[in-house]
Amino acid sequence: MFIRLSNETTRDSIVDGPGLRAVIWTQGCKHNCKGCHNPSTHDFNGGFLMDLHEIEETLKSLKLQKGITFSGGEPFEQPLACIEIAKIAKQLGLDIWCYTGYTFERLLNEKGAGYKEGWKEFLQYIDVLVDGPFILEKKNLLLKFRGSENQRIIDVKQSFKNKEIILKEEYYNVEQVVNKYVFLKQIV
Repeated sequence: MFIRLSNETTRDSIVDGPGLRAVIWTQGCKHNCKGCHNPSTHDFNGGFLMDLHEIEETLKSLKLQKGITFSGGEPFEQPLACIEIAKIAKQLGLDIWCYTGYTFERLLNEKGAGYKEGWKEFLQYIDVLVDGPFILEKKNLLLKFRGSENQRIIDVKQSFKNKEIILKEEYYNVEQVVNKYVFLKQIV
């Protein structure tokens, strides 16, 4: 099986979730968010195809990484390939974060227009989902692991267990973020 990627796997990211992470950069996105930080990933014919075996070898070679992050592009446009990568990551003991322009509710609505086979199954492998489109008017540089205030950092496992959306509260501590910002302004 192949997946269309926009870039090689980033092995050492510290901005796409907690800890040291590898990032899978999917190609293709129809959200076209104004101000997107990665517009080169929108073209569904862009990027390149990669055999999942190559990604598996990359993941097996990781040493210090806590997990992987699916970003893009829109990972949910290629859910079947992402499921296979997620299975490998879980077998290796890696946690999984995923960024999507879709909302969690939309991904669960199997009767909704445009629903893709595999969305719900892919969600089952994801530990944390950062959902919602980037909205330039709600951009906030003080947010941790998200670009605009409408986006949510969702604990997927707890959300399924409790049958309601459970946010990862540790990433919403505004006082901590503001204090860090004030501190950084003082030393710069």
